[in-house]
Amino acid sequence: MSTTAITIVSIFSAVIWIAVSREVVKPTKMINRQKMITLLSAGTLSTLIITISLFQNLSFFR
Repeated sequence: MSTTAITIVSIFSAVIWIAVSREVVKPTKMINRQKMITLLSAGTLSTLIITISLFQNLSFFR
């Protein structure tokens, strides 16, 4: 994956995890469960993409 794509995915991932943390600090009755599940799924997927891409770029795997 190109450096530009990884940068975009990294920024997108950071924004998602910031949104997750803002949702978590709300009182229990105000948390939107649907939004929370969507954000957690998107955040996990973007983090997985970044992790796999970074491991592929390590020199000892080539």
